[in-house]
Amino acid sequence: MNHVMQNYGRFPLTLIKGQGSRVWDDQNNSYLDFVSGIAVNIIGHAHPRMVKALSEQAASMLHCSNLYHIPQQTLLAGKLCVLAGLDRVFFCNSGAEANEAAIKLARKYFYDQGSSRRTIITATQSFHGRTMQTLTATGQDKVKIGFDPLPQGFEHVPLNDLDALRAQINAQTAAILLEPLQGEGGVNLADAAYLQGVRALCDEHGMLLILDEIQTGMGRTGKMFAYEHAGIRPDILTLAKGLGGGVPIGAMLATEQLAKSFGPGTHGSTFGGNPMSCTAALTVLEVMEEEALLINTVQRSQQIFEELQAFAQAFEGLLEVRGQGLLLGLECNCDVQPIIERCRKHGLLLLAAGPKVLRILPSLNVSEGEVNEALEILEKSLKEVLA
Repeated sequence: MNHVMQNYGRFPLTLIKGQGSRVWDDQNNSYLDFVSGIAVNIIGHAHPRMVKALSEQAASMLHCSNLYHIPQQTLLAGKLCVLAGLDRVFFCNSGAEANEAAIKLARKYFYDQGSSRRTIITATQSFHGRTMQTLTATGQDKVKIGFDPLPQGFEHVPLNDLDALRAQINAQTAAILLEPLQGEGGVNLADAAYLQGVRALCDEHGMLLILDEIQTGMGRTGKMFAYEHAGIRPDILTLAKGLGGGVPIGAMLATEQLAKSFGPGTHGSTFGGNPMSCTAALTVLEVMEEEALLINTVQRSQQIFEELQAFAQAFEGLLEVRGQGLLLGLECNCDVQPIIERCRKHGLLLLAAGPKVLRILPSLNVSEGEVNEALEILEKSLKEVLA
C-alpha cells in the first residue's frame, strides 16, 4: 500500500537518477527533462560541482541554528544583495515561505510607521504559494476551494491593465505583489511598460512593490532577475526554485529601510539558510558565472522560440508562443495533456501551465543538440495528436 497522501496528480513514471538534462526511470528508460523540477534544476542533474560541494559540506555540517552566525549564509546574502541591488536577506525553505515573509514584512513595515495600510493587490492568474496567506494572494480560485475562511487583505486585478490597478488603489493599499512572468497561470508576460507604470504608481502613492521571482529569478528569463528587462527595481524580492539547484531554499530580499521591521523575534525559520542549502545556492551562482549560463539561456531561448513559432504556423491547433528566456509557453486550442503524454512516450518530459498551455522549462545549461532533439520529439508528438 502506498501511504503517501494522494494530493499530487502524478505521471505514471518513477524517476531514479539524472545527469545533466537527462533523467532515467526505474525501467532504465531515458528522457530529456524539460521540466527541470518545475524550474528548479537550473544547472541540470548531478552537476559535478554541486556533487562535490554538497559532499564536502555534508562531511562538515548539515545544519546550524540561526541562533548562531552561519558563514555560508552571510556570504550568500552578500552575493544576492549585490546582484539584486537590495540590502538584506531573510532565508527560508521554499517560495511560499519567501512570499509569506514578504507579506508579513510589508504589513509590519506600515505597522511600524503607525499606518493602517495592510491590503496587498495581486494579479489574476497569479500563483504565489499554498500557505493560507499565499493561496489567498494567488489570483486563481481553483487553489482556494475548501480552505475558507481565507485571510483578509488581498485584492486582484488583471495583469497588464494599469488603469484597473490604479482604480483599485486606496488609502489601505500597502503593496503590489506581481510575478514579472506568470508561470503556473499560463506563461503570461508582464509588459515592461506595465511594470514601469506599476513602479511609478508605488512611488506616487507610497506603496511597496513586491516582485515574486520564485520561478523567474536566477537567470530563467535570460537576466539574473526578470525585472531587469523593465529597468526597474522592487522594494521586496522573493526567490526560491532555481536558487538551490535542487536543494530546498527560499529567500526574501528587501531594502535596508524595510528590513528594520524584522527585528529579533518577529519572524524566523528553523532550517532557513542552513549551511547545506546555502552551499548549494553559492554553487549555483558559481556555475552560472563560470559557464555563462545567462548567455546560453538567451541563445537556447531564441532557438526554441523560433521553432515553436514555426510549429504554430504549421499546425492549426496551435495559437500562440509566449514567455521569456527558458520559461516558454505554447498555447493550444485543445487540452495539452495528450501532447504531454505523447512526448513522454517518445522520451521528452514537458508540463502544462493550465489546461491549454504547454510549458517548456529546460535547465539553463541545456545544449543546442539537446534542444534540437527535444523539438524533434515535440514536432512528432504534435503531428500524432493534432494531425
